[in-house]
Amino acid sequence: MEPRIEGMTMTHFPIYTAETAPDATRDVLRGAKRRFGFVPNLIGTLAAAPAAAKAYTTLYDLLGGTSLTPVEQQLVLAAVSVSNGCRYCVAAHSWGLEATGAGQDAVEAVREGRELEDPKLEALRRFVTTVVTQRGGLDQSDVQAFLGAGYRQEQVFEVLVGIALKTLSNYANHIAAIPLDSALEKYAWDSVEA
Repeated sequence: MEPRIEGMTMTHFPIYTAETAPDATRDVLRGAKRRFGFVPNLIGTLAAAPAAAKAYTTLYDLLGGTSLTPVEQQLVLAAVSVSNGCRYCVAAHSWGLEATGAGQDAVEAVREGRELEDPKLEALRRFVTTVVTQRGGLDQSDVQAFLGAGYRQEQVFEVLVGIALKTLSNYANHIAAIPLDSALEKYAWDSVEA
C-alpha cells in the first residue's frame, strides 16, 4: 500500500541498485557501496536523476576536503538534518557522528537539539542551526560567535557546503519518503523542536 499524506497517495520512487540504475548513475552507486559498505537508500533513490546523484556525491566529497574535522563535518550534516526535520538524514549522520568518535552524549545532544558539552562544537551546532533557520540572514553577532569559538572565516563557507549537501538530501527525503536502511535502523529518529 502506498503511503498517504492528508488523504493523498504518495508517489512511489524506486530505489535503484548498481545493477538496475540508469547507466549514468551506476558508477555513483558502485562508489557509494565502496564508501559505506552498502548503497544507502538515499543515493539509490537519487540515482533516478544523474545530476542529483552526482551533485550529492560531489558535495559529500567536497565537504570531506574542507578544513572541518570528520566530527565537525558530521555535526554540520546532523544539525542541518535536525533543523529540517529529516528522519532519514538524522539517522544517517547519527551513525556518522558515532563512527567519527563524537561520543554518545554528543550524538544524543545533536539529535535532541540541545547544547553540546564541547563549547567549540556547540558553537558550530548553533551556527549551523541559525544559518538554516534564518536561511542565511544572520546578524553579525552570529558570525562573530562562530569565529570567536575558534573557527576561521573560510569555515563559514565550508559550513555552507554541508548545508547545501543536506538541503538536497533532506528535501529529497521529504518528497520521496525514503525508508531507512537496515544499517541505520538503530538510529531511527523522530523530529524534535530544535
